[in-house]
Amino acid sequence: PRPGMERSHTLGPALPPYQPLAAGVDMEGLPRSTVVAMETPPPPPPRDHLAWSLCTTLYANVCCLGFLALVFSVKSRDRKVLGDYSGALSYGSTAKYLNITAQLLNIFFVILIIALIASGTITVVNIFNHHQNDPRFVGPT
Repeated sequence: PRPGMERSHTLGPALPPYQPLAAGVDMEGLPRSTVVAMETPPPPPPRDHLAWSLCTTLYANVCCLGFLALVFSVKSRDRKVLGDYSGALSYGSTAKYLNITAQLLNIFFVILIIALIASGTITVVNIFNHHQNDPRFVGPT
C-alpha cells in the first residue's frame, strides 16, 4: 500500500488520511466547485411524416403528389431504421414539401369548384328570372 493509505480491517476501499485545515483558513475560504460530467442527449430522429402522407394519399391525392409523399416517407423511415439520419432528413423534408403542395392544390381546387358552382347557380337563376319576366323570350332557337 501507498504511504498514508493504511487499510482498515473492514472491507472496502482505503480512505486517505484526515488532514486538518491549515491555520487561519476556514471552510468559507476554500473553493467550492463540483464538476458534473453530462452527456449531451442524442438529437431526436428526423421525422418521416408517414401518417400525414398516408392521409394526403387517401384524401387529397392531387396529381399523385400524395402518393409521391408516401413513397418518400417510407424511404425516410427506411433510412432512419438503418441509422442514416441525413438521408432520412432529406427524404422526410421532401415528403413534407410534397404534402404541403398537395394540400395547397387541394384547397385551391375546392375553392375553385365552389366558385364555379356558385357562379353557375347564379347564372341559371338569372336566366330563369329573365324568362319569367319576359314571356316573349323563348330561348335560343
